[in-house]
This record gives sequence, structure tokens and C-alpha cells, in this order.
Amino acid sequence: MELSPLFLLAGGFILLLVFLYFVPINLWITALFSGVKINLFDLVFMRIRKVPPSLIVNSLITATKAGLQITSSELETHYLAGGNVPTVIKALISADKANIPLTFKQATAIDLAGRDVFEAVTTSVNPKVINTPNVAAVAQDGIQLIAKARVTVRANIAQLVGGAGEETILARVGEGIVTSIGSSLSHKEVLENPVRYRNWFYKKVWMPVPLTKFYPLILPT
Repeated sequence: MELSPLFLLAGGFILLLVFLYFVPINLWITALFSGVKINLFDLVFMRIRKVPPSLIVNSLITATKAGLQITSSELETHYLAGGNVPTVIKALISADKANIPLTFKQATAIDLAGRDVFEAVTTSVNPKVINTPNVAAVAQDGIQLIAKARVTVRANIAQLVGGAGEETILARVGEGIVTSIGSSLSHKEVLENPVRYRNWFYKKVWMPVPLTKFYPLILPT
């Protein structure tokens, strides 16, 4: 039984598509012209390991153009571990431009810990302002006060893994407000000199959190 030329043409076209899928020659050529040295067989193995070659190659090109020394193996390992490769590359470039010491190992560790490493770098450069909700506290004379605070924080890259997030910061601020007002003999002391309690807050409560500024606003109920 002879095969028709149309059937052979269709079969050849399908085989060509399968070949180009597993052997992304165009992506390999793009990498070479961008100054990224990567083996064609590495791209094939990425397909087999279900790693998108375009993601790795484009990230490598971006990193190389920014002057970063990162290998495709490192990016592939991070992707297989569940990491966000483009975000890590963007964070490393931002940290490098801002002269913030951040290694690839640190960036991937922060990313795998569930933190946004790019946001952390941004917060390290530009401190973030957090407004707390109203916190009710009672002084020792039985008068309740409503307090709220505006907190300015700066991320510490070296201590970010395992450090305090925004929810932890708000919880510690609320705890500190309740404790400081509750230790006051009279609510008038708090209203007359709220700065005193800000200084107390710096010394007693805020040590584990990278605080830049803390401004309390205390109102009687």
C-alpha cells in the first residue's frame, strides 16, 4: 500500500513540530547572539525535566546583560524547587544597582521561604509605612484610650528569612501599645506626653523588628 504525498507531508510536518518543541533551535540562537553560552542539549533536557527553556534562557539573558554571573543549572534548580526565577533575577539586578549585598543563594532562600524578594529589596531602599488599626488600651485609673500608630520599616535582607512580616509587626505594635498604656498610673500621663511612650516602645518592644520611625496617636474614648 502506497502512502499519498499529502499524508507524508502531514507526517513530516508533525515530526518537524515535535523536533522543534524538544530542540528549541531558535531559542538557542537567541541565547548565543545575546552572549549567553548554553548547550543545545541542555535545552532538550530541560524539556524532558518539564522546565520551560524560554523562562531559563530569558532570565539568563537578562542577568547577563545586567552583569550578573548566574548559570542555567542554578536557575533550573531554583525553578524545580518551586521558586520564582524572574522575580529573583529582578531582585538581584535591583540590589546590584542599589549597592545592596545580596547573593543568589540569599535571594533564592528568601523566595522559597514565601517572601517577595523583589519587594524586600524595594523596601530596603525605600522604607515602607504601615498604619496600624485602632488599639484599645486601659490605663491603671480605669480610663480607656484608643491608640493608633504609623510605623516606618526598612527591610533587613540578611535577616529576612524567619524575620517579622507585616502581620507580625502590627501584632507587636498592638502588644506594645497595650502594655505601655496599661503600665501608666493615669491616662492623663499618656495624653500629656505620648513621646515618652514612643521612646519606651523603642527600648522594650521593637528590638526584633527593623524599625525606622514610630509615631503614636492616642485619643480618649
